[in-house]
Amino acid sequence: MAEKYNTREERRKQANSNKKGKGHKKPRGLFKKIFLVLVTLCIIGVVAGGATVAYFISDAPQIDESLLKDPLSSKFYDKDGKLLTEEGVEKREYVAYADIPEVIKNAVLATEDVRFFKHGGVDFLRLGSAVIGNVTNGFGSQGASTLTQQVVKRTFLTDEKTIKRKVQEAWLAIKLEQRYTKEEIFEMYVNKIWYANHAFGIATAADTYYGKELKDLTLDEVAMLVGLPQSPSRYNPFKHPDRAEKRRNLVLHLMNRHGFITEAEMKAAQSIPVTKTLKSQDTSKIDTTPYDAFIDQVIEEVQSMGDYNPYTDGLEIYTTIDTDAQKYVYDMLNTEKIIQYPSKSLQAGISLIDTQNGEIRAIGGGRNIQGKRVFNYATEAKRSPGSTIKPIMDYAPAIDKLNWSTYHQLTDEPYEYSNGTPIKNAGGRYRGDVSMREALERSLNIPALKALQEVGVEEGYAFAQELGIPIPKANYESGAIGGTQSVSSMQIAGAYSAFGNGGIYNQPHTVTKIVLRDKTTIENKYTSKAVMKESTAFMISDMLKGVIDKSHGTGQRARVSGLEMAGKTGSSNFTAADKKKYNIPSEGIPDSWMTAYTTKYTVAAWIGYDKKSEYLGKESQTIPKKMVKELMQHVHKGKTEDFKQPKNVVKIGILKGSNPAVKASEYTPKDQIVYEYFIRGHEPTKVTKQYDKTSAPIGVNASYDEASNSINLQWNYPQTGSKTPEFEVKVSIDGGASQVLARSSTMGLTLQQPNPGSTYIFTVTAIINGQKSASASASVKVTALQEEPIAPEPDLNNPDVTDDTGQNEQGQDNSNDNNSNDGNNNGNNNNPGNGNNSDNNNPGKGNNNGNKNPGNGNSNGAENSTGGTGGTGGTGGTGGNSGTTEPPEPPIDAENTVPPAEGTNP
Repeated sequence: MAEKYNTREERRKQANSNKKGKGHKKPRGLFKKIFLVLVTLCIIGVVAGGATVAYFISDAPQIDESLLKDPLSSKFYDKDGKLLTEEGVEKREYVAYADIPEVIKNAVLATEDVRFFKHGGVDFLRLGSAVIGNVTNGFGSQGASTLTQQVVKRTFLTDEKTIKRKVQEAWLAIKLEQRYTKEEIFEMYVNKIWYANHAFGIATAADTYYGKELKDLTLDEVAMLVGLPQSPSRYNPFKHPDRAEKRRNLVLHLMNRHGFITEAEMKAAQSIPVTKTLKSQDTSKIDTTPYDAFIDQVIEEVQSMGDYNPYTDGLEIYTTIDTDAQKYVYDMLNTEKIIQYPSKSLQAGISLIDTQNGEIRAIGGGRNIQGKRVFNYATEAKRSPGSTIKPIMDYAPAIDKLNWSTYHQLTDEPYEYSNGTPIKNAGGRYRGDVSMREALERSLNIPALKALQEVGVEEGYAFAQELGIPIPKANYESGAIGGTQSVSSMQIAGAYSAFGNGGIYNQPHTVTKIVLRDKTTIENKYTSKAVMKESTAFMISDMLKGVIDKSHGTGQRARVSGLEMAGKTGSSNFTAADKKKYNIPSEGIPDSWMTAYTTKYTVAAWIGYDKKSEYLGKESQTIPKKMVKELMQHVHKGKTEDFKQPKNVVKIGILKGSNPAVKASEYTPKDQIVYEYFIRGHEPTKVTKQYDKTSAPIGVNASYDEASNSINLQWNYPQTGSKTPEFEVKVSIDGGASQVLARSSTMGLTLQQPNPGSTYIFTVTAIINGQKSASASASVKVTALQEEPIAPEPDLNNPDVTDDTGQNEQGQDNSNDNNSNDGNNNGNNNNPGNGNNSDNNNPGKGNNNGNKNPGNGNSNGAENSTGGTGGTGGTGGTGGNSGTTEPPEPPIDAENTVPPAEGTNP
């Protein structure tokens, strides 16, 4: 109130006083202006910065879920479940969050982002500290990236250290946290990080450095692995163990600092040398070159099974490969150790499959092939199959649809296609009526065409299609001999395997199953179906065995001794225009094939050239046969079963050349019978009457003539036909075994010098066209000889009586067994002689009645030597006469006896 009543003077003074005070506050107003300017600039900066940030954010990539799934390599296993190889962009073992041990989680959090479960993708407290450090020490000197930001950076961004990248990283981290849980992000991190030495993800690193699974790692090992990602190359324990140990110890220190381990645990782990449990570095590189062709086919097959990528999906792929067979096929094609090749440019494709289930065991993808995922000559080269198509398209349908037998007769003769175009056989000759079996064995073209025509062209092509053979748009008759199709060796092998598998076709395949990353198993659903009757498969197989086993078969060079194997050859021809253009000789061909199968394996081999100007000569055309022989010999171990004859197939003896077929009778000669297979109910019932029962000899009589000391044997034969029989005479002495005495067309013989006192039984059999009659018999007993008186002992006291050791006055030889003398021999072997030689070994003069071999005017020592004319006896002795038929030798094999000349006695 007092101030209200001040005088005017006082108010003036007061006013002046206020003016002075304002004059002192001028500097304060300047500061205010400066502050306002700064605020304005900050606002402008914030706005500008915000605009820049907004621009950076707008230019940030979108979160692509597919990119968050890191590429995982796939493992390939062989048929026995053994790891073969690993294929993929990156070598990575995936581990789920639930399978990550707590010690690893703690180590990662302590080292990389201890506040991970508290922030929303960006840790602003850590960011502030990093900003101060970067201002003080320069941009990029200190990082503040959270685990989420590291996942973003490694998935969507680059490693460049720029503001733009950091802004985008922070923004995407926040967005990622909004879409995924902390556990999912943590799982992404530990599987995405690189740990050097081709190891992506901590699970892969555990195996790379320690050969362990995560659950088996020790604390010091965990710390070493967790410390690697900051600088994998710098802290590589294989190259820099000292640096790796320091980094590991720092990780252990951080784990202790944040309370995850005790100080004692820290020090114990730090005391362990980093190299102590480190496994030896695997510097070896498995050479998968021999398996590349097979793996290429596996990859193709896996991709055809569904939306699977072997390079990125981390699959476990179980294959059908036989690594030994695959290596052998590779060596066969790419070295000269097994097969010698005429040139480097000659190409080949080989397919080996399991006959029973269609599993591919080996693939020969070509010769001198470089690199992976290249052209495969076994699966991609489509060439004319030539005659290998004949069983598939011509003969199998004829058996299956028309019930043909293996004997079915076809006339090989000059012939034409339905359009009038001539068709010829490879050799240019015709064989007249031939069986289907022979037509296949000789690979005749004309019977093959006739078979297809009878079956029907459409039916033949449809039958082939069921066996996996691709069908051309136009079905021409020339397909009967492979003129229209283009096939691979794999397709041919698949088709032929059905013949060896009772008519069941299994689509050739390299994969049995795949196991996805989540352990879901996907079985390979390949085609498996009955495409022909079991009888058809068996009859084709039996005929095709002759292609390899028969002397006239076209596949003889593929034969493996002791192996029941069926097969077929094939070749194609150049066009007349190409032959003229490239000056190709008449024997030159573009393709040569050999396919063969057993109940275990089926193989198809093709060779040829890429260029039409190159051709296969005669010697080169044999290479596929050699390939098949060598490979089949290599893969077959132990016993291999023959093709099993079905119950509805019967084997019947047929009169050779009969058309229509007639059954052979019991009297048909063996060389006039062929055995063929028929479908039960379609076999012939008529029996040939061309050959009748052979009549037996009659009136067989044997008599002994004491005067000539011989046996006379006579018989007769009823003449029932125009053909004169041959007679087989056997003899048994004193009940011993019968042996062939003679074969002759005459009806009688004389046996000289029979054994005194012995009983002889003769049997006579007539033979016409190899057919034997019943036997007729006769017997006779030989009169025993009287013993001669023994000469008196010489009188030693009477020197006038001559005692010559070798010969007495009567010409008698009483010497030892081995002395040969003229005159009679009464030596130690008791062989009565008459001007005979009884030496066991040496041919003598006259007849030999020694202890073993009866002669025929011969000396028959150890091996039926021919004796000479009997010589003059000693003093008083008379030389022997040439003998006729004498007693036989001990029994021998009658089937191997060589008959004497007709009209002579033995």
